[in-house]
Amino acid sequence: MSDLPNLLSFLRIALIPFLVYCLTDTDLVSSLMAAGIFFIACLTDYFDGYLARKHGHTTILGTFLDPLADKLLVMAALVMLAASDREPHLPAWMVVVILGREIAVTGLRSVAAGEGLVVSADQLGKYKTLFQMVALHGLIIHYQYGFIDFHLLGMYFLWIALVVGVWSGLDYHVSVARLLLGKHRAAHPTPPAPQRHRGSV
Repeated sequence: MSDLPNLLSFLRIALIPFLVYCLTDTDLVSSLMAAGIFFIACLTDYFDGYLARKHGHTTILGTFLDPLADKLLVMAALVMLAASDREPHLPAWMVVVILGREIAVTGLRSVAAGEGLVVSADQLGKYKTLFQMVALHGLIIHYQYGFIDFHLLGMYFLWIALVVGVWSGLDYHVSVARLLLGKHRAAHPTPPAPQRHRGSV
């Protein structure tokens, strides 16, 4: 049971090639298959976190593997959607901003970890992930069903995820900078200023 969360993370990574393969085709069936694969991958993300918290089995491998699987999944979906021949398609600049934010936060998290600091994901980051997952489901389905234009719906949520993601990324940088500055000041306290004594008359 203790290895199940990590196995679910590995499963999420293993699903990525199948997602990419389905997104290479632009027909309706392939789009629905890709959406189904992405949905299963999102379920593994939920359950591996739930099981790790419930049983208290948080390992170094799991701490590394879970966010890595998430980022690989999202990156694969975004890149394939931006490169798709379907019209309208996902603007490439949005992919660059989203992936740039993820790389910047991951790099900063590594710097913080090297300094012995652990900065947990804030609420904004969790909202970003939620909006992003909903957006990607809509963008992967793409086509209109009934009165629902899934591409338009996906773009709406992706815009929200983009704004919240940039906001949370900036907030994360500020938080880490304050922690690093506080640690530096604690390690190198400012010496007290010498006191001046008046000579006796």
